[in-house]
Amino acid sequence: MQEIFEISDRFINAADASHLLYEPVDGSLTFRRTRRYEVEAEGDRDKLEKFIKATLLDDISQELHFGEDSALEDFVFVLEYGMKPGALDLEKEAILTYYNGIKDPGFELKDLKIRQRIYLFGDKDAKSDRFVRDICNAAIHNWSVISGNV
Repeated sequence: MQEIFEISDRFINAADASHLLYEPVDGSLTFRRTRRYEVEAEGDRDKLEKFIKATLLDDISQELHFGEDSALEDFVFVLEYGMKPGALDLEKEAILTYYNGIKDPGFELKDLKIRQRIYLFGDKDAKSDRFVRDICNAAIHNWSVISGNV
C-alpha cells in the first residue's frame, strides 16, 4: 500500500515570502510550509497510521492530512522538494532507526520519501523560478513546482 501524510502547523499563519529569498519579491506573496511523507508499506494500515501519528505529529500544534490532495488551498503554486536518493537525510534516518527498534510494528516499511512543501499565496502572476533557485540545491535536492488552484 502507498499512503501519503501531510503535516501542517495549526497556529503558524502565512508569512512574508521575501524571507525565503536572497532578494525581496515585489508584491504581496506569503507562504506556509508543510511536510509530506510518502510511505510504501505492507501490513496493517491502522498500525501505520498510528505509527505516523505517534512519531511525526504533535496533536496540539499540527494537523494531519491524508491522501494525495494538497493539505492547503487557494495557493498560487507549491514548491515541493526533498533529498535526492543517496543524500544524507537525517530525519529519514531517525524515523527508520525508531521503526527498526519497534519489536512488532504490524507493518513492513518498504520505502519512505520526505518532502518539504512551500505553499505560496497572493499574486497570481508570481513565478516560481526565484524560489527554486534560492531554496533548492541541485546537488542534494530534487523538486517540482505544482500549479495552484486560484
